[in-house]
Order: sequence, then structure tokens, then C-alpha cells
Amino acid sequence: VSTESDTHKKIYVCTPRNDRDTNCAEKIISNLGKLAYRRTLTRDELVGLMEFFQQGQRAGGFDEGIGLAMERILAGPKFLFITEQAPENIKKDEIFAISDLELATRLSLFLWSTIPDDELLTVAESGQLRQPEVLKQQILRMLADIRSRTLVNNFAAQWLTLGRLNASAPNGEIFPYFDDNLRQAYRTETEMFFDYVFRNDRPLLELLNADYTFVNERLAKHYGIPDVFGNHFRMVELTDGTRGGLLGQGSILTVTSYGNRTAPTIRGKWILENILGAPPPPPPADVPGLRDKNDEGKVLNMRQQMEQHRANPVCASCHKVMDPLGFALENYDAIGKWRTVDAASKAPIDASGALPDGTPFIGLAGLKEVLMEKRQYDFIMAAIERMLTYSLGRGIDHRDAPAMREIMRQSEPDNYRLSSIIMAIIESMPFQMRRPPSHDDI
Repeated sequence: VSTESDTHKKIYVCTPRNDRDTNCAEKIISNLGKLAYRRTLTRDELVGLMEFFQQGQRAGGFDEGIGLAMERILAGPKFLFITEQAPENIKKDEIFAISDLELATRLSLFLWSTIPDDELLTVAESGQLRQPEVLKQQILRMLADIRSRTLVNNFAAQWLTLGRLNASAPNGEIFPYFDDNLRQAYRTETEMFFDYVFRNDRPLLELLNADYTFVNERLAKHYGIPDVFGNHFRMVELTDGTRGGLLGQGSILTVTSYGNRTAPTIRGKWILENILGAPPPPPPADVPGLRDKNDEGKVLNMRQQMEQHRANPVCASCHKVMDPLGFALENYDAIGKWRTVDAASKAPIDASGALPDGTPFIGLAGLKEVLMEKRQYDFIMAAIERMLTYSLGRGIDHRDAPAMREIMRQSEPDNYRLSSIIMAIIESMPFQMRRPPSHDDI
């Protein structure tokens, strides 16, 4: 590593007088160890790492010694794994508070997806991190830091299944205008939209019913939005009612489609899982495929194919819940382009559907309206569950339900703004406490 590089300057917190400058080596290794282990090294740990330094130093000088000590740090379990030590003689299923240093690690991984910085570690080592005002100050500082962009991108990708976008393969003969530039534009739109809601501390429900989005010229043409020029993305107001919110974005519409056609069942299932927090059971084995023609040979549109499929009693119970939600998005083809006619059957698109309770709607606008009127609680709770899962790095079970309700209650006075939800999650029992691992957790 060049001595002029930023990386070298971050590692070498002192300048060695010569190859045998053990005082400088100890400062460098202590600093690296503190960052990697997320706490100050014990004396025994430092002594052990200095042995690696000395071995490398004898073979190739000071830099070689630091390099070998770094290898040992980065290959060790204390860096690679997050460990939280239970108190001695803890009883089975007894809940205990994690330490301030362990809390600092949870905070940093949640908000920055990386190790704690010097300030957070210093506060944690002082034993003050749990003080309410100190904790709030650190949370606000970390959210204002550019590193919190990873929270936005990583959480959005995990919640909205954006990782599938790279694997989506629309049929080139049917969709010749789809390419990697459009694929990347989809992702950028969703990430910028999510980031705007986060950075401007907008209400969570704006993810469903926003009247704006972010496009460049290519994406604007795909959406039919006029007067947008150039490759740079900018906010645009949506005025025609055909877009708005996550459900009208190309990223979501593409990852919930097949390569050659839309998939109302997949789209409905996605809404149940990610918007309403009510995933359906897994499908039975040997599910028959869709028939694209009836017995007389007439080409069937997607709604007709799904209606024929639901005639199978084995399939009906789940599809009668999923399909009507997916039908609301039938005005969007498999790559999210607006349409009014089915290309295969030449029949007009029928985007009517209904919620599981029977409430009818037509199209995306109608679906958003009934979601905002009747299912706000479900959406907010689903979002809280996904964010709590992300923050803890584990699945949620029935024991976490009271905490989720408390997070919702705490964030309600602030109109469920993301900052309030994040603050309530960090203050919650699941985030600050834990149980000893049991056989059920293995």
C-alpha cells in the first residue's frame, strides 16, 4: 500500500522510527484490533498479535509485520462473527441486556452495515451509551452520516426483493427495448425514492401513495412521462394516476413477472407478503401449468387463464386471495410498461380485483385507495416487522409481537416517520436484550 494512500494513513496512526519500533507497532495494532473486534484489545490479545508482527518484521521489515498481524486479525473469529456474551449462571430463557459495546455493534451494523466508528466505541466504553439522551444523539448522528445510505439501499433491497432484478430475464423477442440500462434505471428509481422518503423523514405511508418518483430520460420515455432529458435522475410529479408509490415502479413489476408475461399470482403473493404481511402457504406439489387456449383453441388473456386455473379445487383456496390483488397491476406488462390491451389475446385489460375481505377496486389507483382506507395498519406492521428483522439479523417470532406493537404505538404520534420507527426499534427490548441460545435456535 502506498504511503500516500488514504488506506495507509488510516492504518498507520503513527510513523515508525525504524523496522523495530514496537511502540508504534502496538499503537497501530491496538487501533486495528479495536476497530475489527469492536472493543479495546485485552493485553493478552495485544501480546498475541505482536508475536505475529515480530514474525513478519523479522522476515521482511515493519510493513511485513503489520501485514501479518492484520491477516491474523481479519482471519480470526472475533472479527468474522458477532458474539454476545451471556452473564454467568444465566437461567434458561432468561432475558438479559447486552453490553454497551455489543449495543454499539448492533447499532452500527443496523444503521451503517459496518463496524462502529471511534466516537461510538468511545461512548460505549464509557458506559454511557444506554443513557436516553446519549443514545438518541448517537442515533441522529449516525442517521445524518452518509454511511446510513447503506441502510436505505440494503434494507430496501431485502424488503422489496430487489436482488431478483439482476436475475430477471425478459424475453428479447417480446421486449426488445429492455436492456441493462433500463434494469439499472429501475433500481436507481426505487433506491432514490426510498432514500428521499428516508432523508426527508416522510411518513411511511408515502411509500404506497406518493405522487412523485425519480426518472432519467430513458425511464421517463418507458413510463410515458414527457419533457425529461438527459441521463441524470430527477424528481418528477406524477399527474395521470397510472404511477405513484412502490407498486407502480418498474423494479417491483419486473421482479414479479415471468420473462414472457405478467404473473398476477406472483404479484398478488408479493403484495400479501411485503405490503400486507400475510404470506400465503406454500403451493401444493404437482401444480398444473396455465393453459393459454381454451378447448376451442381460442387464445385466453391472463385473467381468463387464471380463472381457469382457479377452477381446480386444490389451487382455488390460495389463488382466490392472491390473484385479485395481482390483477390490479395488469395494466403493466412484464417489464412495467403501461398497456390497455393484452398483446396475446388482443382483449382489453381488466384490472378489477378485490381485497381478501371482498372490498372491490380497479387498477393500481383503486388498490392504493383501499389499502390506504382499510389496510394501513397491516402495511405499517409489515414494514416494522421487516425492519426489525433487518436490524436484528434474525427472523421474528411470536415472542417479538408485543415489541412490534409497542414500536407502532411509539411511532404513531409522529405519523409513522422512518426516523421514529428506527428510534423505537433501537429502544425496543429485542434490540437491546437477548435470550441465551437454545436447541430450538440451532
